[in-house]
Amino acid sequence: MQVLEVRQANDALAQMAALFRVELRSYKGIISKPSVETGREEIEEYLEAKFPVFVCLVNDEYAGYVVCRVDSGVVWVESVFVKEEYRRRGVASALYKKAEETAALYGEDTVYNYVHPNNHSMIEFLRKRGYTVLNLIEVRKPYQGEKLTQKIKVFEHEFDY
Repeated sequence: MQVLEVRQANDALAQMAALFRVELRSYKGIISKPSVETGREEIEEYLEAKFPVFVCLVNDEYAGYVVCRVDSGVVWVESVFVKEEYRRRGVASALYKKAEETAALYGEDTVYNYVHPNNHSMIEFLRKRGYTVLNLIEVRKPYQGEKLTQKIKVFEHEFDY
């Protein structure tokens, strides 16, 4: 297993970014197909913005990637994705280690994460790595035509979801 920083987009990375977006949509019950072209555009935007992008290779095959956004010395994991066949094999841990090393370069001892509330596997992964502090709550108006079917309570506040 090898983790490398990427300097330019390629087909394998674009495909993983496209699969990541499909998976994110699935957490809201939206079924979609991967768009490699959109995935490539996304990766190119990250690289143009100078976001550190790392890939994990297993037997010379792309197994996963992580994108770190550095904002005033604070490192946020913008996206992390591991192909289904490589999950639970240490790929995400290797990528997160690289993100944490990036944070350490800025004198920070944590990486910040946005996680979809339905992404239970990611939440459990982060908890096992010691990420247990709820830091922010993102609140927005419903999208036009959006069907919200659940309620989530945070302390005394209830939110549509």
